[in-house]
Amino acid sequence: MTFKPIVAAAVLSLALAGAAHAQTAATPASVAAHYATLVHANYSDTLTAARAMQNAIKAFTAAPSQANLDAARKAWLDAREFYGQTEAFRFYGGPIDDDNGPEGQLNAWPMDESYVDYIDGKKTAGLVNNRKQPITKKALAAQNEKGGEENVATGWHAIEFLLWGQDLSETGPGNRSFEDFVDGKAPNADRRRQYLNVVTELLIDDLNGLVKAWAPGAKNNYRATFEKGGNESLRKMFVAMGSLSRGELAGERLEVALASQDQEDEHSCFSDNTHRDAVTNAKGIENVWLGRFVRADGSTLQGPSLRDLVAAKDAALADKTTKQIRSSVEAAEAIPAPFDRAIVAGSAGRPKIEATIQSLTAQSNDIVAAAAAVGIAKLTLVQP
Repeated sequence: MTFKPIVAAAVLSLALAGAAHAQTAATPASVAAHYATLVHANYSDTLTAARAMQNAIKAFTAAPSQANLDAARKAWLDAREFYGQTEAFRFYGGPIDDDNGPEGQLNAWPMDESYVDYIDGKKTAGLVNNRKQPITKKALAAQNEKGGEENVATGWHAIEFLLWGQDLSETGPGNRSFEDFVDGKAPNADRRRQYLNVVTELLIDDLNGLVKAWAPGAKNNYRATFEKGGNESLRKMFVAMGSLSRGELAGERLEVALASQDQEDEHSCFSDNTHRDAVTNAKGIENVWLGRFVRADGSTLQGPSLRDLVAAKDAALADKTTKQIRSSVEAAEAIPAPFDRAIVAGSAGRPKIEATIQSLTAQSNDIVAAAAAVGIAKLTLVQP
Protein backbone atom coordinates (compact mmCIF):
# COMPACT_ATOMS: atom_id res chain seq x y z
CA MET A 1 0.00 0.00 0.00
CA THR A 2 2.98 2.34 0.42
CA PHE A 3 4.33 1.76 -3.09
CA LYS A 4 2.17 4.29 -4.91
CA PRO A 5 2.93 7.27 -2.62
CA ILE A 6 6.66 6.53 -2.87
CA VAL A 7 6.45 6.36 -6.66
CA ALA A 8 4.39 9.55 -6.72
CA ALA A 9 6.92 11.31 -4.52
CA ALA A 10 9.75 10.18 -6.77
CA VAL A 11 7.94 11.39 -9.87
CA LEU A 12 7.24 14.73 -8.20
CA SER A 13 10.88 15.03 -7.18
CA LEU A 14 12.02 14.38 -10.74
CA ALA A 15 9.49 16.89 -12.07
CA LEU A 16 10.69 19.57 -9.65
CA ALA A 17 14.32 18.85 -10.54
CA GLY A 18 13.48 19.18 -14.21
CA ALA A 19 11.67 22.45 -13.60
CA ALA A 20 14.64 23.81 -11.64
CA HIS A 21 16.97 22.81 -14.44
CA ALA A 22 14.72 24.48 -16.99
CA GLN A 23 14.78 27.71 -15.00
CA THR A 24 18.58 27.77 -15.08
CA ALA A 25 19.08 26.54 -18.63
CA ALA A 26 22.15 27.89 -20.35
CA THR A 27 21.40 30.68 -22.78
CA PRO A 28 23.69 33.56 -23.75
CA ALA A 29 21.70 35.79 -21.38
CA SER A 30 21.75 33.39 -18.42
CA VAL A 31 25.44 32.60 -18.88
CA ALA A 32 26.34 36.31 -19.02
CA ALA A 33 24.18 37.02 -15.95
CA HIS A 34 25.74 34.21 -13.94
CA TYR A 35 29.24 35.27 -15.01
CA ALA A 36 28.50 38.75 -13.66
CA THR A 37 27.43 37.16 -10.36
CA LEU A 38 30.62 35.11 -10.27
CA VAL A 39 32.84 38.12 -11.05
CA HIS A 40 31.20 40.16 -8.31
CA ALA A 41 31.62 37.30 -5.82
CA ASN A 42 35.31 36.86 -6.65
CA TYR A 43 36.09 40.58 -6.39
CA SER A 44 34.05 40.80 -3.18
CA ASP A 45 35.99 37.96 -1.56
CA THR A 46 39.23 39.58 -2.74
CA LEU A 47 38.22 42.88 -1.17
CA THR A 48 37.30 41.18 2.11
CA ALA A 49 40.65 39.38 2.19
CA ALA A 50 42.49 42.59 1.30
CA ARG A 51 40.77 44.39 4.17
CA ALA A 52 41.96 41.64 6.51
CA MET A 53 45.44 42.24 5.11
CA GLN A 54 45.04 45.98 5.73
CA ASN A 55 44.10 45.31 9.35
CA ALA A 56 47.17 43.11 9.77
CA ILE A 57 49.37 45.78 8.20
CA LYS A 58 47.91 48.46 10.48
CA ALA A 59 48.63 46.24 13.49
CA PHE A 60 52.17 45.65 12.27
CA THR A 61 52.99 49.30 11.58
CA ALA A 62 51.49 50.33 14.93
CA ALA A 63 53.69 47.81 16.77
CA PRO A 64 56.44 46.39 14.55
CA SER A 65 57.48 42.90 15.62
CA GLN A 66 58.38 39.64 13.93
CA ALA A 67 55.03 38.12 14.90
CA ASN A 68 53.08 41.06 13.47
CA LEU A 69 55.18 41.04 10.30
CA ASP A 70 54.54 37.31 9.87
CA ALA A 71 50.80 37.94 10.28
CA ALA A 72 50.84 40.68 7.65
CA ARG A 73 52.73 38.44 5.24
CA LYS A 74 50.25 35.61 5.73
CA ALA A 75 47.36 37.99 5.13
CA TRP A 76 48.98 39.11 1.85
CA LEU A 77 49.35 35.48 0.73
CA ASP A 78 45.74 34.72 1.70
CA ALA A 79 44.40 37.67 -0.27
CA ARG A 80 46.43 36.75 -3.35
CA GLU A 81 44.62 33.40 -3.51
CA PHE A 82 41.42 35.28 -4.38
CA TYR A 83 42.94 38.02 -6.53
CA GLY A 84 44.79 35.51 -8.71
CA GLN A 85 41.50 34.00 -9.81
CA THR A 86 40.17 37.41 -10.91
CA GLU A 87 42.78 37.66 -13.66
CA ALA A 88 40.41 35.65 -15.85
CA PHE A 89 38.25 38.81 -15.98
CA ARG A 90 40.84 40.83 -17.91
CA PHE A 91 41.79 41.43 -21.56
CA TYR A 92 38.48 42.71 -22.97
CA GLY A 93 38.44 46.32 -21.78
CA GLY A 94 36.27 45.71 -18.74
CA PRO A 95 36.42 47.67 -15.48
CA ILE A 96 39.81 46.23 -14.52
CA ASP A 97 41.66 47.19 -17.70
CA ASP A 98 39.72 49.70 -19.78
CA ASP A 99 41.35 53.09 -20.42
CA ASN A 100 40.66 54.13 -16.82
CA GLY A 101 41.03 50.70 -15.24
CA PRO A 102 43.27 50.13 -12.22
CA GLU A 103 45.05 46.96 -13.41
CA GLY A 104 48.45 48.63 -13.79
CA GLN A 105 48.07 50.28 -10.42
CA LEU A 106 46.97 47.01 -8.78
CA ASN A 107 49.20 44.32 -10.21
CA ALA A 108 52.01 45.79 -12.31
CA TRP A 109 55.24 43.76 -12.50
CA PRO A 110 58.12 43.08 -12.83
CA MET A 111 59.17 45.69 -10.31
CA ASP A 112 62.39 47.65 -9.97
CA GLU A 113 62.38 47.49 -6.20
CA SER A 114 64.97 50.26 -5.88
CA TYR A 115 62.30 52.62 -7.19
CA VAL A 116 60.42 52.21 -3.88
CA ASP A 117 63.02 51.45 -1.21
CA TYR A 118 66.60 50.53 -0.52
CA ILE A 119 68.15 47.39 -1.96
CA ASP A 120 71.45 45.64 -1.40
CA GLY A 121 74.19 48.11 -2.36
CA LYS A 122 71.81 51.06 -2.67
CA LYS A 123 70.88 51.98 0.88
CA THR A 124 69.35 55.38 0.07
CA ALA A 125 67.37 54.38 -3.02
CA GLY A 126 63.68 54.76 -3.57
CA LEU A 127 60.67 56.94 -2.88
CA VAL A 128 60.70 55.90 0.78
CA ASN A 129 64.12 57.43 1.31
CA ASN A 130 63.41 60.65 -0.58
CA ARG A 131 61.97 62.82 2.16
CA LYS A 132 60.89 65.42 -0.39
CA GLN A 133 58.51 62.89 -1.97
CA PRO A 134 54.97 63.16 -0.58
CA ILE A 135 53.43 59.86 0.51
CA THR A 136 49.74 60.16 -0.32
CA LYS A 137 47.46 58.05 -2.48
CA LYS A 138 47.45 60.69 -5.19
CA ALA A 139 51.23 61.14 -5.11
CA LEU A 140 52.01 57.41 -5.21
CA ALA A 141 49.49 56.81 -8.00
CA ALA A 142 51.23 59.55 -9.99
CA GLN A 143 54.61 57.88 -9.46
CA ASN A 144 53.43 54.42 -10.54
CA GLU A 145 55.21 53.41 -13.77
CA LYS A 146 56.43 56.99 -14.19
CA GLY A 147 59.41 56.94 -16.53
CA GLY A 148 59.20 53.19 -17.16
CA GLU A 149 57.00 50.12 -16.74
CA GLU A 150 59.28 48.67 -14.07
CA ASN A 151 58.94 51.78 -11.90
CA VAL A 152 56.15 50.15 -9.94
CA ALA A 153 55.14 52.23 -6.93
CA THR A 154 51.75 50.75 -6.02
CA GLY A 155 49.74 47.56 -5.86
CA TRP A 156 50.20 44.00 -4.68
CA HIS A 157 53.88 43.80 -5.53
CA ALA A 158 54.85 47.10 -3.90
CA ILE A 159 53.17 45.83 -0.72
CA GLU A 160 54.89 42.46 -1.19
CA PHE A 161 58.32 44.10 -1.47
CA LEU A 162 57.73 46.22 1.62
CA LEU A 163 56.73 43.15 3.61
CA TRP A 164 59.43 40.74 2.41
CA GLY A 165 62.20 42.88 0.97
CA GLN A 166 64.56 41.62 -1.72
CA ASP A 167 64.74 37.88 -2.19
CA LEU A 168 68.45 37.20 -1.79
CA SER A 169 67.98 33.55 -0.80
CA GLU A 170 68.10 30.53 -3.08
CA THR A 171 65.95 28.47 -0.74
CA GLY A 172 63.31 30.89 0.53
CA PRO A 173 61.67 34.30 0.11
CA GLY A 174 62.90 37.73 1.09
CA ASN A 175 63.68 38.26 4.74
CA ARG A 176 63.26 41.94 5.51
CA SER A 177 63.69 42.69 9.21
CA PHE A 178 60.73 44.13 11.11
CA GLU A 179 63.26 46.64 12.44
CA ASP A 180 63.11 48.41 9.05
CA PHE A 181 59.84 49.82 10.41
CA VAL A 182 61.17 50.77 13.87
CA ASP A 183 62.25 54.37 14.52
CA GLY A 184 65.91 54.49 15.43
CA LYS A 185 66.61 51.05 13.97
CA ALA A 186 66.46 51.97 10.27
CA PRO A 187 66.55 55.27 8.35
CA ASN A 188 63.12 56.58 7.32
CA ALA A 189 61.24 53.90 9.24
CA ASP A 190 58.41 56.40 9.71
CA ARG A 191 58.07 56.88 5.96
CA ARG A 192 58.26 53.13 5.36
CA ARG A 193 55.32 52.59 7.73
CA GLN A 194 53.42 55.41 6.08
CA TYR A 195 54.14 54.12 2.57
CA LEU A 196 52.95 50.62 3.44
CA ASN A 197 49.68 51.89 4.88
CA VAL A 198 48.98 54.35 2.07
CA VAL A 199 49.71 51.92 -0.75
CA THR A 200 47.45 49.34 0.93
CA GLU A 201 44.65 51.89 1.24
CA LEU A 202 45.02 52.66 -2.47
CA LEU A 203 44.72 48.95 -3.29
CA ILE A 204 41.53 48.75 -1.21
CA ASP A 205 40.09 51.72 -3.11
CA ASP A 206 40.82 50.08 -6.45
CA LEU A 207 39.27 46.76 -5.43
CA ASN A 208 36.22 48.57 -4.05
CA GLY A 209 35.74 50.24 -7.42
CA LEU A 210 35.76 46.85 -9.15
CA VAL A 211 33.19 45.46 -6.72
CA LYS A 212 30.92 48.43 -7.45
CA ALA A 213 31.36 48.04 -11.20
CA TRP A 214 30.02 44.47 -10.98
CA ALA A 215 27.47 45.01 -8.19
CA PRO A 216 23.93 43.71 -8.82
CA GLY A 217 20.93 46.00 -9.03
CA ALA A 218 22.69 49.12 -10.31
CA LYS A 219 21.31 50.74 -13.46
CA ASN A 220 24.42 52.40 -14.80
CA ASN A 221 27.38 50.22 -13.83
CA TYR A 222 29.36 47.88 -16.08
CA ARG A 223 27.41 44.82 -14.98
CA ALA A 224 24.11 46.28 -16.17
CA THR A 225 25.56 46.69 -19.66
CA PHE A 226 27.35 43.34 -19.66
CA GLU A 227 24.21 41.38 -18.79
CA LYS A 228 22.49 42.81 -21.86
CA GLY A 229 25.44 42.14 -24.15
CA GLY A 230 24.34 38.81 -25.63
CA ASN A 231 26.99 37.15 -27.79
CA GLU A 232 29.33 40.11 -27.35
CA SER A 233 29.51 39.36 -23.63
CA LEU A 234 30.20 35.71 -24.39
CA ARG A 235 32.97 36.79 -26.76
CA LYS A 236 34.57 38.81 -23.97
CA MET A 237 34.50 35.79 -21.67
CA PHE A 238 36.22 33.61 -24.28
CA VAL A 239 38.78 36.34 -25.06
CA ALA A 240 39.66 36.64 -21.38
CA MET A 241 40.14 32.89 -20.92
CA GLY A 242 42.14 32.46 -24.10
CA SER A 243 44.34 35.50 -23.53
CA LEU A 244 45.17 34.57 -19.95
CA SER A 245 45.84 30.98 -21.03
CA ARG A 246 48.30 31.69 -23.82
CA GLY A 247 49.56 35.25 -23.87
CA GLU A 248 49.74 36.11 -20.20
CA LEU A 249 50.13 32.96 -18.10
CA ALA A 250 51.89 30.59 -20.49
CA GLY A 251 53.76 33.43 -22.19
CA GLU A 252 54.61 36.41 -20.00
CA ARG A 253 54.60 34.61 -16.66
CA LEU A 254 56.08 31.21 -17.47
CA GLU A 255 57.91 31.23 -20.83
CA VAL A 256 59.74 34.51 -20.20
CA ALA A 257 61.05 33.38 -16.81
CA LEU A 258 61.92 29.94 -18.16
CA ALA A 259 63.94 31.51 -20.99
CA SER A 260 65.74 34.12 -18.88
CA GLN A 261 66.17 31.98 -15.75
CA ASP A 262 66.09 35.33 -13.97
CA GLN A 263 64.39 35.76 -10.63
CA GLU A 264 63.43 39.30 -11.66
CA ASP A 265 61.05 37.81 -14.25
CA GLU A 266 58.97 35.82 -11.76
CA HIS A 267 55.62 37.23 -10.81
CA SER A 268 55.76 37.31 -7.00
CA CYS A 269 59.51 37.21 -6.56
CA PHE A 270 59.82 38.71 -3.06
CA SER A 271 57.45 36.27 -1.34
CA ASP A 272 58.24 33.22 -3.52
CA ASN A 273 54.51 32.92 -4.22
CA THR A 274 54.81 32.64 -8.01
CA HIS A 275 53.85 28.97 -8.07
CA ARG A 276 50.54 29.87 -6.42
CA ASP A 277 49.99 32.73 -8.88
CA ALA A 278 50.12 30.17 -11.69
CA VAL A 279 47.63 27.89 -9.93
CA THR A 280 45.12 30.62 -9.09
CA ASN A 281 45.28 32.05 -12.63
CA ALA A 282 44.59 28.59 -14.06
CA LYS A 283 41.76 28.10 -11.57
CA GLY A 284 40.27 31.43 -12.60
CA ILE A 285 40.00 30.19 -16.18
CA GLU A 286 38.36 26.99 -14.98
CA ASN A 287 35.93 29.01 -12.84
CA VAL A 288 34.68 30.95 -15.87
CA TRP A 289 34.44 27.87 -18.08
CA LEU A 290 32.46 25.89 -15.50
CA GLY A 291 30.46 28.81 -14.10
CA ARG A 292 31.72 27.86 -10.66
CA PHE A 293 33.50 29.69 -7.85
CA VAL A 294 34.33 28.47 -4.35
CA ARG A 295 33.73 31.38 -2.02
CA ALA A 296 35.73 32.38 1.03
CA ASP A 297 33.09 30.89 3.31
CA GLY A 298 33.46 27.52 1.59
CA SER A 299 30.18 27.69 -0.32
CA THR A 300 30.18 27.01 -4.05
CA LEU A 301 28.59 29.39 -6.52
CA GLN A 302 27.39 27.41 -9.55
CA GLY A 303 25.27 28.35 -12.55
CA PRO A 304 24.84 28.37 -16.33
CA SER A 305 28.26 28.28 -18.00
CA LEU A 306 30.12 28.48 -21.27
CA ARG A 307 30.71 24.74 -20.94
CA ASP A 308 26.94 24.20 -20.91
CA LEU A 309 26.46 26.29 -24.04
CA VAL A 310 29.22 24.48 -25.89
CA ALA A 311 28.01 21.06 -24.73
CA ALA A 312 24.61 21.75 -26.30
CA LYS A 313 26.37 22.22 -29.67
CA ASP A 314 29.30 19.79 -29.39
CA ALA A 315 29.40 17.58 -26.32
CA ALA A 316 32.72 15.98 -27.25
CA LEU A 317 34.44 19.37 -27.62
CA ALA A 318 33.00 20.58 -24.32
CA ASP A 319 34.30 17.47 -22.58
CA LYS A 320 37.72 17.78 -24.24
CA THR A 321 38.01 21.44 -23.20
CA THR A 322 36.92 20.70 -19.64
CA LYS A 323 39.57 17.98 -19.31
CA GLN A 324 42.29 20.17 -20.84
CA ILE A 325 41.52 23.07 -18.50
CA ARG A 326 41.60 20.70 -15.51
CA SER A 327 44.94 19.33 -16.75
CA SER A 328 46.35 22.86 -16.78
CA VAL A 329 45.33 23.45 -13.17
CA GLU A 330 46.92 20.15 -12.15
CA ALA A 331 50.06 20.93 -14.14
CA ALA A 332 50.38 24.31 -12.42
CA GLU A 333 49.88 22.66 -9.03
CA ALA A 334 52.85 20.41 -9.81
CA ILE A 335 55.27 23.34 -10.27
CA PRO A 336 57.57 23.21 -7.23
CA ALA A 337 58.44 26.12 -4.98
CA PRO A 338 60.49 28.20 -4.99
CA PHE A 339 59.78 29.10 -8.62
CA ASP A 340 63.11 30.92 -8.95
CA ARG A 341 64.89 27.57 -8.47
CA ALA A 342 62.51 25.68 -10.73
CA ILE A 343 63.40 27.84 -13.75
CA VAL A 344 67.14 27.14 -13.49
CA ALA A 345 68.65 24.90 -16.20
CA GLY A 346 68.85 21.32 -15.01
CA SER A 347 66.24 21.82 -12.30
CA ALA A 348 63.63 19.11 -11.80
CA GLY A 349 61.09 21.92 -11.88
CA ARG A 350 61.73 23.01 -15.48
CA PRO A 351 59.85 20.07 -17.06
CA LYS A 352 56.90 20.85 -14.76
CA ILE A 353 56.81 24.43 -16.01
CA GLU A 354 57.18 23.28 -19.62
CA ALA A 355 54.29 20.84 -19.18
CA THR A 356 52.12 23.65 -17.82
CA ILE A 357 52.96 25.87 -20.80
CA GLN A 358 52.10 23.06 -23.21
CA SER A 359 48.78 22.38 -21.47
CA LEU A 360 47.83 26.07 -21.42
CA THR A 361 48.70 26.42 -25.11
CA ALA A 362 46.55 23.42 -26.02
CA GLN A 363 43.82 24.84 -23.83
CA SER A 364 43.83 28.16 -25.66
CA ASN A 365 43.24 26.32 -28.95
CA ASP A 366 40.33 24.44 -27.37
CA ILE A 367 38.87 27.72 -26.14
CA VAL A 368 38.97 29.15 -29.68
CA ALA A 369 37.24 26.01 -30.99
CA ALA A 370 34.66 26.18 -28.20
CA ALA A 371 33.86 29.78 -29.06
CA ALA A 372 33.42 28.85 -32.73
CA ALA A 373 31.01 26.08 -31.71
CA VAL A 374 28.62 28.66 -30.27
CA GLY A 375 28.96 31.00 -33.23
CA ILE A 376 31.81 33.25 -32.12
CA ALA A 377 34.29 32.88 -34.94
CA LYS A 378 36.78 35.70 -34.43
CA LEU A 379 38.66 35.94 -31.16
CA THR A 380 41.46 38.46 -30.82
CA LEU A 381 43.62 36.92 -28.10
CA VAL A 382 46.58 38.46 -26.34
CA GLN A 383 49.67 36.68 -27.63
CA PRO A 384 53.04 36.18 -25.92
